[in-house]
Amino acid sequence: MPRYQFTCEVEPEYVPEQSDPAAPLYLFAYTVTIRNSGEVAAQLVARHWEIEDARGQTQTVDGLGVVGQQPLLQPGAAFRYSSSVPLRTPMGLMSGHFFCVAVDGQRFEVPVAAFVLRAEGVAGSSSLH
Repeated sequence: MPRYQFTCEVEPEYVPEQSDPAAPLYLFAYTVTIRNSGEVAAQLVARHWEIEDARGQTQTVDGLGVVGQQPLLQPGAAFRYSSSVPLRTPMGLMSGHFFCVAVDGQRFEVPVAAFVLRAEGVAGSSSLH
């Protein structure tokens, strides 16, 4: 088992009641579960997201922590949080990484594989670009 390792799972969801396709505004919620699968306690310090809509417009989001917190995860522990992102198209992609620091000072990044944001049942939500 690697000494410094977090794993990440993301569950995206379209939020129709807070969206207005006529605007156009499509709101997507996503729930992230981060688990310390390594051998050393470490703190999630910062996040980096790349968000691309179906027109290829990209926005970058960088910031400290997640939802105002910088959780310290012991080996085997998990942290779960929810957030949201607005798009101007009914479909998009998100990917990024978390920057972490272990209690012994080792720094490492946790990649977040691309995941699809899709407004099911909305015209134009079947393909990117």
